[in-house]
Amino acid sequence: MPPLPSHESTRSVAPPPSPDAPDLNPGAPPQSDAAADRAARAALARGTEESVAAQLGDSAALNQAASLSPFAPLSVPVFRMLWLTWVAANTCMWMNDVAAAWLMTTLTTSPVLVALVQTASTLPVFLLGLPSGALADILDRRRYFIATQFWVAAVALVLCVAILAGGMTAPLLLALTFANGIGLAMRWPVFAAIVPELVSRPQLPAALALNGVAMNASRIIGPLLAGAIIASAGSAWVFVLNAVLSIISGFTIMRWKRVHTPSPLGREKLTSAMRVGLQFVRQSPRMRAVLWRISIFFLHATALLALLPLLAKGLEGGGAGTFTLLLASMGAGAITAAMFLPRLRQAMARDVLVIRGTALQAAATGVMAVAPNVYVAVPAMFVAGMAWITTANSLSVSAQLALPNWVRARGMSIYQMSIMGATALGAAVWGQVATLTDVHVSLGIAAATGVVAMLLVQRLVADRSMEEDLSPSRAFKAPVADTPPGSGHLVVTIEYFIDPARAAEFRAVMQESRRSRLRQGALGWQLLHDISQPARYVERIEDESWTEHLRRFDRVTASDVALRDRKLAFHVGDAPPRVTRWTVE
Repeated sequence: MPPLPSHESTRSVAPPPSPDAPDLNPGAPPQSDAAADRAARAALARGTEESVAAQLGDSAALNQAASLSPFAPLSVPVFRMLWLTWVAANTCMWMNDVAAAWLMTTLTTSPVLVALVQTASTLPVFLLGLPSGALADILDRRRYFIATQFWVAAVALVLCVAILAGGMTAPLLLALTFANGIGLAMRWPVFAAIVPELVSRPQLPAALALNGVAMNASRIIGPLLAGAIIASAGSAWVFVLNAVLSIISGFTIMRWKRVHTPSPLGREKLTSAMRVGLQFVRQSPRMRAVLWRISIFFLHATALLALLPLLAKGLEGGGAGTFTLLLASMGAGAITAAMFLPRLRQAMARDVLVIRGTALQAAATGVMAVAPNVYVAVPAMFVAGMAWITTANSLSVSAQLALPNWVRARGMSIYQMSIMGATALGAAVWGQVATLTDVHVSLGIAAATGVVAMLLVQRLVADRSMEEDLSPSRAFKAPVADTPPGSGHLVVTIEYFIDPARAAEFRAVMQESRRSRLRQGALGWQLLHDISQPARYVERIEDESWTEHLRRFDRVTASDVALRDRKLAFHVGDAPPRVTRWTVE
């Protein structure tokens, strides 16, 4: 593995240091005109990230004086159009879930099969969420969003044909519900990723709350429409309306004039993009804490929704109308709570909102376990909706603020995978518990264990890290090479000289450097300590290829720059740290 010399070879040439924007490779000689030209072209690789950052900056300027009321994001025309589309899309989702769940109760009396409708709907998001998020980060998000809408429409048409032909069975219904879930798996990450592009950062919590309102308004509209259509015309027509609304939504998204800026470095490979997304989340303490909390919450809270059709049948005079009423009550509670979320966020920290929301959800589930009639069940479902959106919105805001734009779709897809994986597992677990005992006992156990589990997670997986500045930075200048290395890994070494008295502090900071490098996409990281020279340390970073090495420069944030300055503060050598790039042959 011969080294590429840090001087004279264009393979390791970097721009000269600047007092205003210190370079990752200080001490390198000035570039030739050709090298400077290549550096300028390489800087275009930041196009997508900086374009988004510029949009965010413009949006922030336009909305700085805007009201931060719960409805402020709706003053942004593009957000308003896509939000209304999101309402329609989620209405279709709820219509499909309600019709499928009720149809299953007519095909079988097994609690497990009824609960598995929820599993079939959500499991695709768990299985396909990461590939979907990776595609949403590397493809044109507008076209990708459109394609998901037409997929859902196609599945709805197949459901119609199967029902009208009299060939519907419980296994087939589960299979088609799973296919519909694939559309949801592909759609959700891209919408989650575009929201921060459309509104300013101060308006982001309100925008996410409005997304929750869209979900819960559709929780009312969808079941009401589905219930009315099932009662008057039959389940097949629910799926017909679902298909029509999905097609209309697809054409509405086509009106969005988003300009996709491809990277001059080319598209990331899907497998590499997935690896980097997972790596980012794994190396982010904040994201790990969010994922633990959201998983625990949905694992237990989903018991209520998964078993709700059986609860509705068991209530006095229960039927399809009762099931619809209970879902609508939950949606109304969520919408009501969304109006008060700005005040709640000012009054309480996010972790406090999460634990109190979990406790309130558990209390509502406990009441539903013993509710004798709709007069008790409806208020309980209303409270459950309030708790649901308060907890989910608090954690969603935390996730969005922990992700830079370049990995946002992948990060949010992993977040959604955690929700859907926990939902799918919870539906199956609580359905099985209900089979072994009964529905009411299953709900009681879910309520009790949910609060205990959240308290344990809050204690054991505490998020003590400060909020990072994840805005993109140009402080690190990408290297250029007349003859870039072809295939093979690239290794970068950075040599520091540290006062031995401060070695422990330096190693602690270098662990932060490890997380930063791996989050940017590096394959590996090591800190080497010279035995013969105790003051000499070498940071070793390995990249998948020269192109992937250049991508890391596009992903640098203001937080990374601050970390670099902290590392350099430890260096006591006469010359700046020496950077050398090597190819693995």
